[in-house]
Amino acid sequence: MIEIRLNKREDLQRGLRRLKKVLLREKLFEELRNRRHFQKPSAKRRAKAKAARFNAMLRQRHSEW
Repeated sequence: MIEIRLNKREDLQRGLRRLKKVLLREKLFEELRNRRHFQKPSAKRRAKAKAARFNAMLRQRHSEW
């Protein structure tokens, strides 16, 4: 469980900002987005392969410069 403790003089808004940064670092929002709808394992593999092909294309394109 993620917990953020506020210092004595710390504003609530600043504490919420720190909490959001921790959640982003832990990739919790990404996990929630992925679990929102069921995705078949084959669809997950297809999306992962598509992302790998795209990243490889970008790496190749920028390595020529």
